[in-house]
Amino acid sequence: MRNLIWRNLVSPRLPGRNILRKLGLGPMLTMVGVLALAACAGPPGATGPQRLVDNSALSVQDILSSENDRLNAATLLPRARGAVVCPRRFRAAFFAGGEGGGCVLLGRDAAGSWSSPAFYVLGSASFGLQAGIRDSQTLILVMNDRALDAMINRQFTLGADASLAVLHVGGAVEGAITTALGADLVAFSRSRGLYAGVALDGTVLQPQPEWDQAYYGRAVVARDIVRNMTVHNPGADPLRAALLRAGTQARAPAPSPAFAPPPPADSGFVNPAPGPAPSGVGRAPLSPIAR
Repeated sequence: MRNLIWRNLVSPRLPGRNILRKLGLGPMLTMVGVLALAACAGPPGATGPQRLVDNSALSVQDILSSENDRLNAATLLPRARGAVVCPRRFRAAFFAGGEGGGCVLLGRDAAGSWSSPAFYVLGSASFGLQAGIRDSQTLILVMNDRALDAMINRQFTLGADASLAVLHVGGAVEGAITTALGADLVAFSRSRGLYAGVALDGTVLQPQPEWDQAYYGRAVVARDIVRNMTVHNPGADPLRAALLRAGTQARAPAPSPAFAPPPPADSGFVNPAPGPAPSGVGRAPLSPIAR
């Protein structure tokens, strides 16, 4: 992945490369490449994979912290076949842009159970009208088996497959939930910093089998993790629970207040009848999900 990003940044086919040279912006291009490479995942350390999983669990809550995004996700998650969580995507650019970060992919079976995560690295390089620095969190819901298989079977580039529709909702981007129901991939994000030209198109998602092996203690492919669910790491249970919890916060109309006549003026204390039980999901921690 590092080589891929670097080749894209310095490729002679990159539009505007000669303009950068004429403007004396070669060092800027080099700096962007270094930032992009530094943001991508490297060899797994002793705690690297688990830290990424833990950060992903927190990011699901952060990304869906707004009421509208939370309810949109609650509508979509019960239909989703998978989810990609990128707890940190760092992007820096002046004219040429570079982006990278570690991600996890989880699958969801017909019974609603989430798999343990497979590890990926996300990266891109671009040239165009863009400026600034952004640090963002992204949740991509995979809405059908075709899109999930495309991610599992090969290196996947968002927006490159014309048969897969990507809709970006949340943050500064508005997206209708009815449109999202027909999309193959639905992305939610939260960003910090300034960046003009935010887009997922052209972003590459590449499997990281060495991280999978480090996390599960043996060589294993993404399909066995996400689709077949043949391996499990208890350290991923909080992330699986966060996705399950987000999918249970259903849209429901607010109950109409029941009409009650005022008590007589001379009455004493009136003990009201018990009201309906409160709806929604409680705050009690969930137990680990049974496979």
